[in-house]
Amino acid sequence: MDADEIAGYSTDDDGMETDPLNTTDTMSYDSLGSPSAQQSPETGGGGQRRRSDDDLMEITTGGTVLEHSLPESDRPPPHGHVSFAGLGGVTSGGGGHHGLEQLEPEGEPFGQYDDFHTIDWQRDLARDRMRHRYIVKKRQTGFFDLIRQFHDAWSGWLCVLFVGIVAGGVAGVIDIGARWMEDMRFGVCPEAFWLNKDQCCWSSNETFFEGDNCSQWYSWPEVLGAQHDSAGGYVLAYLCYVLWALVLGLLAVRLVRTFAPYACGSGIPEIKTILSGFIIRGYLGKWTLLIKSVCMMLAVSAGLSLGKEGPLVHVACCIGNIIAYMFPKYGRNEAKKREILSASAAAGVSVAFGAPIGGVLFSLEEASYYFPLKTLWRSFFCALISAFILNSINPFGNEHSVLFYVHHERPWIFFELLPFIFLGILGGVIGAAFIRCNIFWCRFRKTSLLGQYPATEVVVVTIATAILAFPNPYSRMPSSELINLLFNDCGPSEGIDLCDYKHNFTNLNHAIETREAAAGVYSALWQLAVVFVLKFLVTIFTFGMKIPAGLFIPSMALGATMGRIVGVGMEQLAVSYPHWWVFSSECTTGENCITSGLYATVGAAAVLGGVTRMTVSLVVIMVELTGGVSYIVPVMAAVMAAKWVGDALGREGIYDAHIYLNGYPFLDSKEEFDHTSLAADVMEPRNSAPFSVITQDSMTVAEVEQMLKETGHNGFPVVVSKESQYLVGFVLRRDLNLALAGARRDGISGQSVCLFSSVPAGPWPGPPPLKLRRILDLAPITITDQTPLETVIDMFRKLGLRQTLVTHNGRLLGIITKKDVLRHLKHLESEDPDPVLFH
Repeated sequence: MDADEIAGYSTDDDGMETDPLNTTDTMSYDSLGSPSAQQSPETGGGGQRRRSDDDLMEITTGGTVLEHSLPESDRPPPHGHVSFAGLGGVTSGGGGHHGLEQLEPEGEPFGQYDDFHTIDWQRDLARDRMRHRYIVKKRQTGFFDLIRQFHDAWSGWLCVLFVGIVAGGVAGVIDIGARWMEDMRFGVCPEAFWLNKDQCCWSSNETFFEGDNCSQWYSWPEVLGAQHDSAGGYVLAYLCYVLWALVLGLLAVRLVRTFAPYACGSGIPEIKTILSGFIIRGYLGKWTLLIKSVCMMLAVSAGLSLGKEGPLVHVACCIGNIIAYMFPKYGRNEAKKREILSASAAAGVSVAFGAPIGGVLFSLEEASYYFPLKTLWRSFFCALISAFILNSINPFGNEHSVLFYVHHERPWIFFELLPFIFLGILGGVIGAAFIRCNIFWCRFRKTSLLGQYPATEVVVVTIATAILAFPNPYSRMPSSELINLLFNDCGPSEGIDLCDYKHNFTNLNHAIETREAAAGVYSALWQLAVVFVLKFLVTIFTFGMKIPAGLFIPSMALGATMGRIVGVGMEQLAVSYPHWWVFSSECTTGENCITSGLYATVGAAAVLGGVTRMTVSLVVIMVELTGGVSYIVPVMAAVMAAKWVGDALGREGIYDAHIYLNGYPFLDSKEEFDHTSLAADVMEPRNSAPFSVITQDSMTVAEVEQMLKETGHNGFPVVVSKESQYLVGFVLRRDLNLALAGARRDGISGQSVCLFSSVPAGPWPGPPPLKLRRILDLAPITITDQTPLETVIDMFRKLGLRQTLVTHNGRLLGIITKKDVLRHLKHLESEDPDPVLFH
């Protein structure tokens, strides 16, 4: 997903993406990293206020915002002074407001975040603590309040239960639909067209049938009246294959472009950014869920080199976001909502691979930014429920709950660790090469005319992939079937070229069974080598197009192909040199001791690890994916080697690389920084440039309104005076806008003073002041100008800050936002800081 494309879309009330603002043309960014343009963040084109699904602000017609929810003692006096008591929001510093416990949490309004902005974790979590204290305090007043407390305590578990149920059901429908449409590229079941090939053949009365053909299934040449094995039949099958792929690919890109532009890509880079505290309205909406679910089936069935496993994480997070709005505890609090999204990401991996434990570890290691212990438990429960629902549906029609079940009768032997580590090294090299090539192509797409014609790009890549893939039987078959074929070892009765061995069952006294490869095996190895090159090149161009596209399955297909080639080589080495000590000392059972299918499994893990740089979660996913617990050590060795080699050749995985390419404000919690900069080098403004501040008791309502019109900052420091610049607190822009709007409705004068301090005793000279102390954060996070940059980065990553103020001896010097940190790091690394677009 390109950042400049994301910036061009907002959401309507249904979550459907529209482009009313055209923000890519009018949006600019000031020194604080906040959007400032021809319209304010609160208004859209034509001066209309922009509202979203989760805009929970309730503006009453009389009085201030939700004034009726305040106790009588906290309401503004009718004469003498005007106060704004409605925004009793909790501060990012955890304190600073008065009378918070007296507010009704459900009625408490708060400033929602603007699109493409970061959340304030501390403020939102403190607000949730205040809400919880209120519920605990009220439970003794009546039976219904006690029920309300129990509901609040169980709402998190109930929410993830619903997420798991819906995610499992949606994944089952997607798997069934994708398998049916994949088989439709080759033929149809005339008696029941809604059945895929396996189901069609199960419905026949034949006990045995030749190859993959049964009398109930008709290939397209047979449907059109041609012989399946004739030259004309081959040409017809070729044309139908290409036309079917073209239709599905074109339909997928048109649906995405028309209804949900956010439904393209893998979604994992954006999910990581959202979980870190970034707001992208509509990215997890209802239209995105619907279109991505449909289009991932279309894209996979078109035969493109992509998978549906990554997009399933996005789909699960969409489900979690929608269900979270059923529970105000999570729907009204962005920080709490991300706990549900973390559990949803775990459920997405669980239904994608049938790996619930791997899904939890994936959410912990790769996706989530904030992962407390209770989120770990709920993620486990959500992944468990989703896997159970998917297993109950049984979309693959087998007795195994894993996607690629393998069973190798022979254990691996110790000396094989060397070729396994070699596969890990190759996986790291291939992963680093793929990342470089794909990022180069995606950057070219962003900066050239190619990016303006996404449908044309999808059509060209689809046609090229179909034309090149059909002649080779291994590239023609779906990637999941290819992986399953390569993972499993050959049996004596299998008749495919890959299993064309010269078996010798008469000389059982020999240390190693004579399993010499025949001509079919060598032919299959050449075909697999061509498949490897083809999939590597095609995936470079496919990943990043404007259709749903995952990377797990293509990476595993690359690794399985490479691993099977190496495995057959080791197998033939043992056959040719049986007296070598490494073979003769271990292979004494009268059987072949080299399992080439195991090498395919290890190779798949190695390439996937080299591309994504996952470690622990990847090993667990591979074990759950194949059911091969006894082969965990080879997988661990290969994944670790791939991680080391990949990190030596490039610092980030594919998802982090796309985050940096798109300019998302993401501070990786795993990355280390060794720069010697100070906070004074990062803060804005620098060099004594003007700084927008509000004084505590000397600026009028008209002056504050004028400052809001001229700037686009997310908030403003409040100081004692323009001369002293001693810090008093921090006020958010949206809270200030709501306060002024409510006061204007109450008839406040533009010459009234905005008062952020206590009211002095005695009569007030002039118009009554507007008391705004209740919306002031009296304990903002502050640092000194000599704070090391490493400390600043740790504060942003571990506290989830939106901004921090810089002081010197108590006097305000500037402000640092996450965008300022990222731009400074880009500058230190001699990279272009301009792609860091959002705050």
